[in-house]
Amino acid sequence: MSFLETLGAAFKGSAPAERPPLARPFASPWLFADGGIGALPYEYRGAVGRAYLDNPVAQRAVRMVAEGVASAPLKPCDPDLVKLVTATSAGQSLLETLAAQVLLHGNGYIQIIKDASGKPVELFALRPERISVDPGPDGWPAAYRYRVGESVITLPIEDDAQYPNIVHIKGFHPGDDHYGAGCLSAANESVAIHNAAARWNRVLLENAARPSGALVYEAGDGATLTNDQFERLKAELATAFQGSGNAGRPMLLEGGLKWQSLSMSPADMDFATLKSAAARDIALAFGVPPMLLGLPGDNTYSNYREANRALWRLTLLPLAGKILSALTEGLAIWFREANLTVDLDRVPALAEDREKLWSQLSDADFLSDDEKRAMLGLPPRPKPEPETKPEDKPVKVKPKEKRP
Repeated sequence: MSFLETLGAAFKGSAPAERPPLARPFASPWLFADGGIGALPYEYRGAVGRAYLDNPVAQRAVRMVAEGVASAPLKPCDPDLVKLVTATSAGQSLLETLAAQVLLHGNGYIQIIKDASGKPVELFALRPERISVDPGPDGWPAAYRYRVGESVITLPIEDDAQYPNIVHIKGFHPGDDHYGAGCLSAANESVAIHNAAARWNRVLLENAARPSGALVYEAGDGATLTNDQFERLKAELATAFQGSGNAGRPMLLEGGLKWQSLSMSPADMDFATLKSAAARDIALAFGVPPMLLGLPGDNTYSNYREANRALWRLTLLPLAGKILSALTEGLAIWFREANLTVDLDRVPALAEDREKLWSQLSDADFLSDDEKRAMLGLPPRPKPEPETKPEDKPVKVKPKEKRP
C-alpha cells in the first residue's frame, strides 16, 4: 500500500472485516440424537422428565448448582442493574432459572422487555426448547423464533433503534455454531440406568426380593397336571399370592404339590453397586462432587468442606461468571460502567482461601497498597487532595476605615 493510500485509510477508516459464515447441523443435538443400536434416543423434553422429575440424584444436583448460582453475592454495582438481574422471572429467580437451563439444555435466552422510552424494565427467561435460530444469509443468527403450540413469534436480535432484544447464553459445543451442549445429554444414559435399577429393586421388594419360586407336582404314579388344572393353578396364584398386598399369606396346597423356593445369586442381586455407579456418573456430568449428594463409596475429598469448596471453584463460579458476563455485555448499552461479578470475599465456602490470600498479601512488604488491592480485586484508593500550606493561603487584608 502506498503512502497516500495509507494516509487516506487513516482518515476514512478501513472497512470492517467480514465475519466467517456459519452453518447449521442437520439436526440440533439437544433436540434429538440417536445414540446408536441399543442406546436410548435423546429427546430433551422426555429427558428432563426422566432426570429432573423422576431421578432424585439428577434433581438434587441441578437444584444445588442452580440455587448456588442464584445465591452468589454480587459486588457493588449499578443499583438499577442489580435490581433488574436479581428480580424474579415469571415468579422464579432469574439467575436460578438461567443456571438450570444452561446446565440442562446448554442454552439460555433472556428477552429484554423495555418501556416506552426504550429502557429495560424486566428480563424474562425464555424456555430454550421452544427457541430456534433464524439465520441470515451468512449463517449468523438474524432472529429467534419462539414456538408455543401452533403460535410462532419472531424475535429480532435488535429493535429499530439497534438495541438488543435477546441475550443468548450457550455452553460450548464443538459441532454446532448456533446451539450449546447441555449436561443432560451426557447424563441421559446414566439416568436411564439409575431409574431402571430403582424400578427393578422396587419389583424385587414387592416379591420379597426373590423370585416367586416354583410349584412342583409330585405324583406317585408319574402323572402330570392337565391343561385346565395348570391354568387354574396359575390364576389362583396370581390372584391370591402375587403383589406386595399378599406378602406373607400362607399357601394351601393340594395333594402332590410342593413349593420350592428359588433364591437369586449375589451377582444377580448386586444392583446397589450398579445404582451407585450410575449416580456417580450423573453427579460427574452436572459437576457436583458425589460426597455432597450423599453417595457412598466416594472418597475423593477428605471432608465435606473440601467438596463444597470444589463445587464452588469448579462448577458454580464458572457458570455464574458465564451468565453474569453475558448479561453485562447484553445490557452494556444502558449500563456502560457496570460490571456484574461475584464477590468472592462474601462466599462462605471460600472464606478460608480468601483469608490465606489476605494474610499473604499483608505480609508482602514489597508490594504497594494499590498492587495489593488489585490482586484482591478491589479498586485503587482515591488519591487525597493536596493540602495547602498556611503560607500559600491568600491573606485577607481588611480595608482601613475612613476617618471623618
